Amino acid sequence: MTLFARKSVGSAKSAKSGRPVRHMPAELVSDVEDLEFVAAHYGLPGRNAVVMTMGALHDGHATLIRTARERVGADGFVVVTVFVNPLQFGAGEDLDRYPRTLEADLELAFDAGASVVFAPSADEVYPGGEPQVRITAGPMGERLEGASRPGHFDGMLTVVAKLLHLTSPDLAFFGQKDAQQLALIRRMVRDLNFPVEIVGVETVRETDGLALSSRNRYLSAEERRTALALSGALFAARERLASQEALRARAASLPGAQGRAETRAEALSRLGEARAAADAHAVAQAAEGGAAEAVRAAARAVLDEAAKAEPPLTLDYLALVDPADFTEVAGDHDGEAVLAVAARVGTTRLIDNTPLTFGATK
Repeated sequence: MTLFARKSVGSAKSAKSGRPVRHMPAELVSDVEDLEFVAAHYGLPGRNAVVMTMGALHDGHATLIRTARERVGADGFVVVTVFVNPLQFGAGEDLDRYPRTLEADLELAFDAGASVVFAPSADEVYPGGEPQVRITAGPMGERLEGASRPGHFDGMLTVVAKLLHLTSPDLAFFGQKDAQQLALIRRMVRDLNFPVEIVGVETVRETDGLALSSRNRYLSAEERRTALALSGALFAARERLASQEALRARAASLPGAQGRAETRAEALSRLGEARAAADAHAVAQAAEGGAAEAVRAAARAVLDEAAKAEPPLTLDYLALVDPADFTEVAGDHDGEAVLAVAARVGTTRLIDNTPLTFGATK
């Protein structure tokens, strides 16, 4: 793949209509000047999209690109950025180790529907060195991932803001797998009045449930088996919540249940479900405080087992948080929440999460 060569608009005409072909053949550009040229000549007002990546693309990225292409249509303009941003790597993190696979990235991006891949150097993005002025993530950026990786979200928001300016999209697509990142980008766009719609795309998983990540390639076969506990914990929590909601709905449907305070276990006993009632008692004793605590307990049980595996899983955090600000929710929480987990297996740090809804049966 060669760098983008300047073309006159007249050289890209539709044979049928004579109009400029908006979805030009996929090209690679590496400098801002060429990006601005191609965007000016092939962008379509209202139908320009960007997918930002750090390369080492996998099917999760392909899903983002395909979703962007579907939203803007066949004639829309989709820019995929490939840039390993040094600002979001802290001391001792894997900046030098982070995989660079540009040729494979280009093939995947173009096959998925990219119009242009923008793959600049660090000097192109930050001429003159690291920027003196940066975006600050605020209190939300100091929680969970921010606590584990100080300064990470400041660096991430700074490059996202810069790339939004350079690509001028109507739509920007980000994966739900990085839920805290997605929440912070949405907050930045809202707080600073960026004229762009942020679109979250559901996490893509491998057949065994492991969330797709560029870092999965670092895992040995044994480490990968242990790493499955991340998604396993989320699935267990999701199943626990579904069970809690179903039991609550059945208990609430009992004659007279609405007229008095009645524990879940009592209601289930009245239904004749002794085993389920005993389970409800056990959950209440192990994790007092309601469904949220039961969900946390179900996830933690899976992670505790993985900590005994060989090689072991080392938990960084397990948190059930409000998606608006990533603060922990109370035990009697109703509404939307995100259950997020981060852990190390060997030398590889992995994250995962799942959205949950409490009180859906009310």
